[in-house]
Amino acid sequence: MKAVIQNRYGEAGVLRLAEIDTPTPAAGEVLIRVRAAGVDQGVWHLMSGLPYLGRLAFGLRRPKNPVRGREVAGTIESVGADVTNLTVGDAVFGTCGGSFAEFAVTKADRVVAKPANLDFEQAAAMPVSACAALLAVRDRVHPGDRVLVLGASGGVGGFAVQLAKHFGGEVTGVASGTKLDFVRDLGADQVVDYATGHIGAGFDLIVDTGGRRPLATLRKALSPEGTLVIVGGEGGGKVLQGFGRQLRAMLVGGRGRQKLIGLMSAEKAEDLRVLAALAEAGAIRPAVDRSFPLAETAAAVRYLRSGAVRGKVVVSVH
Repeated sequence: MKAVIQNRYGEAGVLRLAEIDTPTPAAGEVLIRVRAAGVDQGVWHLMSGLPYLGRLAFGLRRPKNPVRGREVAGTIESVGADVTNLTVGDAVFGTCGGSFAEFAVTKADRVVAKPANLDFEQAAAMPVSACAALLAVRDRVHPGDRVLVLGASGGVGGFAVQLAKHFGGEVTGVASGTKLDFVRDLGADQVVDYATGHIGAGFDLIVDTGGRRPLATLRKALSPEGTLVIVGGEGGGKVLQGFGRQLRAMLVGGRGRQKLIGLMSAEKAEDLRVLAALAEAGAIRPAVDRSFPLAETAAAVRYLRSGAVRGKVVVSVH
């Protein structure tokens, strides 16, 4: 099968299209015929080998798994022993290790039925980014709460805006000036240009999906009992890149009854089902900025890192 692989860490140039063996599902696993794969910031971290601390799990000198990609949407090609909830031909979406390929193996409990009203590219845009947004806002937004989303035009931020609105929040989205109309279309009540605008104060929840504002500034923007959730960010240097701000938020803490939370996201089947139901009900919609063919996966990663993306980037496979 065709797959995008890397044999060393580095920038997008380390990715190349190659012919490799089609994997075989073990007990409890399924083989997916990949139709589309989402491109999230985690792809870049695994590709570049940053932060260095992550190499303890993913390979010290080179990736243990050379195939990149985690978000996946496609159809079940075959199932391993003990898989009873999925059958050949089922349309699914979820996560795996190596979705930039014609076929990918994953555990059966990491994928669920694809929403009927979404195409494969839209479904592939959801698993990692939408799960992170759901974990950031669920149980933290109540009707009438004031919510601030930093990085509202990105993958996680775009879903956070929609989910916060669904849960009854009054949402302010912060993004670059050229993307403010896009954030309004997602449902934000107010929009702020991150370069020139003042974010205000008194927010019950702030979701920071990669901003660079100091934690002290964000604490001042919170209400006395508000919560700051740090989802992403590229601070922390090469050792902790992508996680430095989360760790600092947990160490610094809030003032009084404020809460500062460094979110370490995870994707679970029950959350994917919640998101699928919300998508089918029209409460959220994946915003796919651009789709790249499998052979141009490196270009897809470069585009993601350019900062020009509105919503999500996906790789179309079949």
